[in-house]
Amino acid sequence: MDLRKLTSTELGRPTVEALAALRAHPLSVLAVDIRSAHNVGAILRTADAVRAAHVYLAGFTPPGDHRLVHKSALGAQDTVPWSCHDDPLEAIALARAAGCLIVALEQTNRASSLETFTFDDFPICLVLGNEVDGVSERVLAQCDRAIEMDQFGAKHSLNVSVAFGIAAYDLLRLWKRVSAL
Repeated sequence: MDLRKLTSTELGRPTVEALAALRAHPLSVLAVDIRSAHNVGAILRTADAVRAAHVYLAGFTPPGDHRLVHKSALGAQDTVPWSCHDDPLEAIALARAAGCLIVALEQTNRASSLETFTFDDFPICLVLGNEVDGVSERVLAQCDRAIEMDQFGAKHSLNVSVAFGIAAYDLLRLWKRVSAL
């Protein structure tokens, strides 16, 4: 087997202009009080990869145009619609007005697995919390549901950008499966 890497041309990715004309997937993300600009950049980069509809940055989360965000976003800040909000509840109201079900990625007393979602649950705005404290009680009180990811080790959580990547791809796969029914 002659295995080789594909060139950028062979990958066939859309240009920034072509991407703007494509329909986004029914997934947005709200990142609340994320301390690390590198995590924000990784979230934006993953949001680009799944062609998310919007990234809401709230609280003290660094904005998408912050120079340290650019180091890990690698241009995704220019390909994904994003906005900044002092109050995360304002962002939740905007996502809800856009028709989104507000879903916290958090360990709660009523968290469910992704398998419980149906086509009617989309579009979804996935809420991510602070690296240390998670989604605050104030924000959690405004969420419609919570999902939790299976973990099999001693640690209680994953890095926020890693958790978003896993959840975003799982939600996208689920949406593709239920929308084909």
